[in-house]
Amino acid sequence: MHDRQQSLRGIVTPLVTPLLARDKLEHEGLVRILDHVIDGGVAGIFILGTTGEAPSLSYRLRRQMIRETTQLVNGRVPVLVGVTDTALVESVELARYAADCGADAVVLTTPYYFPAGQTELTAYVQNIAPLIPLPLILYNMPGLTKVWFEIETLRVLSNIDSITGVKDSSGDLEYFGRLCKLKEDRPDWTILIGPEAKLPDAHRLGGDGGVNGGSNVAPRLFVDCHKALCDGDEQQVAQTLETILAFQEIYEIGKYASRYIKATKSALSLIGICSDLPADPFHPFLAPERERVAAILRDIGLLAPQSNE
Repeated sequence: MHDRQQSLRGIVTPLVTPLLARDKLEHEGLVRILDHVIDGGVAGIFILGTTGEAPSLSYRLRRQMIRETTQLVNGRVPVLVGVTDTALVESVELARYAADCGADAVVLTTPYYFPAGQTELTAYVQNIAPLIPLPLILYNMPGLTKVWFEIETLRVLSNIDSITGVKDSSGDLEYFGRLCKLKEDRPDWTILIGPEAKLPDAHRLGGDGGVNGGSNVAPRLFVDCHKALCDGDEQQVAQTLETILAFQEIYEIGKYASRYIKATKSALSLIGICSDLPADPFHPFLAPERERVAAILRDIGLLAPQSNE
């Protein structure tokens, strides 16, 4: 176990799950992407999150992903494992498996499908935390789970020692600012933002970094932006943010909500890291969309101008 996680500051990559076929992990792609992001300077790896398409993966594949990732990372950076499930028992089983594999923490969002009230949610976390043998990071993802971790709920839950922080993907900066104030009670907490274009805003509100999907593709870009924020180098912040905003254009390609995952996997396959196959029910981008992703990557220098896709 790493020392109580308060050292987790910076960019944590919400890793994609590289797939060769339905229910088949692409081992070589996993090796390459882990080396790519760790060499890029990220502070941690978060597997089986939203970008990792966790709810679409079989339990067998989730366990394989945990086992292979922890082995390949081999202590180079902390590994966080998403254990969210509609069934409490499944979350606990996965968390225990993650602990056995040597993971450093687990990440839990609100159970989806049946929306929980805040009283129910508070009791749920109070019930599950003692059953999980690892530090626990809570994940606010109301866009997909339809339920918020309200600030007062988190204040109550901050009494649980094993909870070591919160990842917020709501995009609501007013909420994020109030979230950072909870560090007055829990100075050891790590508060991370999801939406990558808001990284500088989050830092100024007291955040500790980001869990940014774009860092799968361009880890150094996000790491440099965070470092510049910590150093107070406004010129470098502006420069890196401009590139981050240009990179966001890949997420505008395609018309479905799945475009975030499809664009990220498409970009990774274009730069030679892993396959672009998403989990069912999604399909990879077709050639015209793929070419648009390639054009954006060329514009920001992530892909060679003469590349032959």
